Amino acid sequence: MTRADLAESINRRVGLSRADSLEMVESILQHMCEALAEGENVKISGFGTFLLRDKAERVGRNPKTGIEVPITPRRVLSFRASQMLKDRIGQQG
Repeated sequence: MTRADLAESINRRVGLSRADSLEMVESILQHMCEALAEGENVKISGFGTFLLRDKAERVGRNPKTGIEVPITPRRVLSFRASQMLKDRIGQQG
């Protein structure tokens, strides 16, 4: 599903114009990105939570040479699906 698909769905279900629907999708995504950039988690009830996690420095290996390589600490984004979403997906299988 793309941004355009989301906007089209809003257009059909709510009746907003295509331009307004796309603007709404862009606005929501922009707010989510800004919150994540400021270090906030984003929780959408019934869907899931976008979480920021800090990963510590660790030692990895170059798969070709086997030489140990330090992996620098970093912040990663992960998604945790809500139980409602998990149940819905599980019913379709």
